[in-house]
Amino acid sequence: MSGESVFPALEPLLEQVSKPIQYVGGELNSTVKPWDVGGDATVRWALMYPDAYEVGVPNQGVMILYEVLNERPDALAERTYAVWPDLEALMREHGVPQFTVDAHRAVGDFDLLGMSFSTELGYTNMLTALDLAGIPLHAADRDESHPLVVAGGHAAFNPETIADFVDCAVVGDGEEAVLAITDLVGAWKREGRPGGRHELLLRLARTGGVYVPAFFDVTYLPDGRIQRVAPNAPGVPWRVSKHTVMDLDAWPYPKQPLVPLAESVHERMSVEIFRGCTRGCRFCQAGMITRPVRERSITGIGEMVERGLAATGFEEVGLLSLSSADHSEIAEVTKGLADRYEGTNTGLSLPSTRVDAFNIDLANELTRNGRRSGLTFAPEGGSERIRKVINKMVSEEDLIRTVAAAYGAGWRQVKLYFMCGLPTETDEDVLQIADLAKRVIETGREVSGRRDIRCTVSIGGFVPKPHTPFQWAAQLGAEETDARLAKLREAIRADRRYASAIGFRYHDGKPGIVEGLLSRGDRRVGRVIEAVWRDGGRFDGWSEHFSYERWMAAAEHELTPQGVDVAWYTTREREEAEVLPWDHIDSGLDKEWLWQDWLDALDETEVDDCRWTPCFDCGVCPQMGTEIEIGPTGKTLLPLTVLGAGRAQMVEAAAGHTH
Repeated sequence: MSGESVFPALEPLLEQVSKPIQYVGGELNSTVKPWDVGGDATVRWALMYPDAYEVGVPNQGVMILYEVLNERPDALAERTYAVWPDLEALMREHGVPQFTVDAHRAVGDFDLLGMSFSTELGYTNMLTALDLAGIPLHAADRDESHPLVVAGGHAAFNPETIADFVDCAVVGDGEEAVLAITDLVGAWKREGRPGGRHELLLRLARTGGVYVPAFFDVTYLPDGRIQRVAPNAPGVPWRVSKHTVMDLDAWPYPKQPLVPLAESVHERMSVEIFRGCTRGCRFCQAGMITRPVRERSITGIGEMVERGLAATGFEEVGLLSLSSADHSEIAEVTKGLADRYEGTNTGLSLPSTRVDAFNIDLANELTRNGRRSGLTFAPEGGSERIRKVINKMVSEEDLIRTVAAAYGAGWRQVKLYFMCGLPTETDEDVLQIADLAKRVIETGREVSGRRDIRCTVSIGGFVPKPHTPFQWAAQLGAEETDARLAKLREAIRADRRYASAIGFRYHDGKPGIVEGLLSRGDRRVGRVIEAVWRDGGRFDGWSEHFSYERWMAAAEHELTPQGVDVAWYTTREREEAEVLPWDHIDSGLDKEWLWQDWLDALDETEVDDCRWTPCFDCGVCPQMGTEIEIGPTGKTLLPLTVLGAGRAQMVEAAAGHTH
């Protein structure tokens, strides 16, 4: 019978695998609902973050959708994660299917399998999960007995490389989208499933907010470029629009954040303080595709922190966004929260802080009640010139002033994040990172009077992404990337006065090339993903499991007959007229505006943040019917009333009545 627990078959296997706790479920604030909670028309979602439990469980997107869906009386949602190869082998041997951690139900029994991809390197894990669940790998081979496989997350903004494997994709914010899909699936079930799977997919596609690859045909030019992508079914629009949630205060999720049983990558409670970013960094897909900026109000943040701490017992609150110090009331938020939790062990953290938005008052509020962890700043480019190219408007003086303030206030450790392989970059641009790191150490020693100052330089390879001005750019090859980083390492080590104080962490260029192939690929790349998976590819985001050779061998075998190769997708620069694989996915950004911004990058022209200046016509607000939503609200956070005082006063304080 469907909906049965597979735990009796799974349990004996757990003592034979590493970290069995990750498969057990039962976390604080997890939800298990009866299989027929809403009668015959119950809509059942399995939500998957296609990575290990420790990476997937803190993921905000999955946590929010899990809660939004489970609040509905006619729906249920459970979570599933990628299983490690040791358990995968045992599950195959003993016939145990891919299962949810909540009620250990078989994933194949659900109506929908929602996949959240924040990176393309999770695609092979998706195939493992489909195969273990007994779901045919190819959407074309599925029937009514199989769940609809729905892709979401940032990587879904180019769903073409996984078009063979997913039934549909949703781009943008998920909260309202999953509810609309649930309504549609529920109605179809109540009507007796007319027209089967095909009719359900057609209804979804006709909404204009769900992309169904089967209803689009792709034709190619003789040289390998795409000629056009066109709908092949009546009523299916030419372009699919992204979803944007306005008024974040109306969506205060997660209300009951999950508390993992096993160790996870983030041991904290997180509150998203705003969505979107208009800084306009040209390499940053997240900033481009999440426009416009929508802030949560100071009182909304206060309520979420209060409720989340009460529900979880965490001692650290992460204030999340793409650039948290840019919130229009960040000083009031941090001071209000630090005042409110004075004398407790509750610490605050801003996981992403811009150099020019950081100040020492902010730093002091963040550490008033908690631990003084390291500070991370992301100048991204080593030279002033390359920072103009990428529109990261931070001068060397800004950075030195900021680290001087931090070291002077008692910090000992600063981490700096850069990228290698940016458009127009030269060796000289990268070597300036060494000079910058030395200046940072020198400044720290000077202002603190101490020798135990440290700075870690962390470098990632640049991967051009869809829906950014750099979507046309040539990617730097793996060998060139490695050679450039080797020169930088030598430059850092060469100066004895600083070498021991500067840590150097970098990723070699190989995973970036695979990520580049997957992020800007088209449907032909799906064969490569499948070949890699069949050859044992799993957990490609983990360096110990990643094999560049496996990917290159599969690509050569699968792409050569198509007349294209890895270099064609990665290190080739595109021209303005080329049809890009994701052009039919509407992120709201005007393609002509993106092209102009690419030309501005080549001219080293900077563009301001449209939050504080007139509109630059990127297209998002008029096209998506959205607008920038920012404060200040003028409200303040009142201290929470002493425990034991009347609940009415606490409610009044939380409602944010101004003094």
